[in-house]
Amino acid sequence: MKRIDRYILAKYIKTFLMALALIIVIIITFDVSEKLDRFISHHATFWQVVFNYYGNFIPGFVNLYSPLFIFISVLFFTSKMAGNTEVIAILGSGISYRRMLRPYLYGSVIVALLVLLLGNFVIPISNRNLLEFEEQYVKSRATNYYNNIHFQSGQGEQVFAAAYDVPQHYATEFQRDQFDEDGRLLSRETARFLTYDTVTKNWLAYDYVKRTMRDDGNEDVVSSDGEHHDMGLEPEDFDLLSKDITTMNTPALIKHIVRERQRGTGLIKEAQIELWQRILNPLAIIVMTFIGVAIAARKSRGGIGVHLAIGITIAFAFVVFMKITTVFATNGNLSPFMAVLLPQIIFGIAAAYLIYKAPK
Repeated sequence: MKRIDRYILAKYIKTFLMALALIIVIIITFDVSEKLDRFISHHATFWQVVFNYYGNFIPGFVNLYSPLFIFISVLFFTSKMAGNTEVIAILGSGISYRRMLRPYLYGSVIVALLVLLLGNFVIPISNRNLLEFEEQYVKSRATNYYNNIHFQSGQGEQVFAAAYDVPQHYATEFQRDQFDEDGRLLSRETARFLTYDTVTKNWLAYDYVKRTMRDDGNEDVVSSDGEHHDMGLEPEDFDLLSKDITTMNTPALIKHIVRERQRGTGLIKEAQIELWQRILNPLAIIVMTFIGVAIAARKSRGGIGVHLAIGITIAFAFVVFMKITTVFATNGNLSPFMAVLLPQIIFGIAAAYLIYKAPK
């Protein structure tokens, strides 16, 4: 790596970290002023707030807004270099424009890899810890009890429970029906009371009855009381709040998607979007880096102000477009993969065009 690479790469990393630190301080200041009364009323200690709350809040914030911070950082220090005629000097020394972009690529790839690691493995742990802290010190859990639960546990399997208690892991008036492809009832399981045994990992059923329909119109009946049964269900299937996909690491999220697809619940689009965002969103850092350098490398009369105005407009358009494609994927026919990739492709083409048209 030559001196010019180290020089630009150092500016890239330093400016990014400085912008990140400044915005984090501002965000924390406003957040503390808003939640201080809750921290005090729930008797959260200073160190709990610092490490358990903000220590888990900051990684998610960095992961979410890193493309925007990178973009602003590149605009800022590259505009400053252009204003000081450093860009002209670099190009005038015989270094090509494409060669000058190499340290920008190095820096963007380094940050993108860090964001990829954070989003897939670190952020889910931070989100889980943050959720636990908020439930204890900021806001209470939305509910510990559900009524009239309906869900599909598998292809052709419908589950109903009159009530479910989350802390105790028990359901009342349980019923599960299994249908064939033509909608004909094959079997029905009922239990007056169903509780999960955390030791055996099975369900303890009271007044359990299973009726299996035969082709001749009769039925086979099996009943028991106070016995364990492998129901093929987990407590999380009844607890809607436990399915927070942001707290799952990527391997767990993939298993969740596969299981929901097998169950045929039709509730996997949000999980698929979350998965592809974790994998593909780091590309936005590279795209926004090159858009930023293509805009800021030009020396203009307005200086940094003009570059920032153009850059903020582009960043806003990028964020809005990402939201639009996500909505189309959630409520329309656009695939989650394309919903995440399409903004990257369009703005990647824009970045290539701006670099192609940049003065060299």
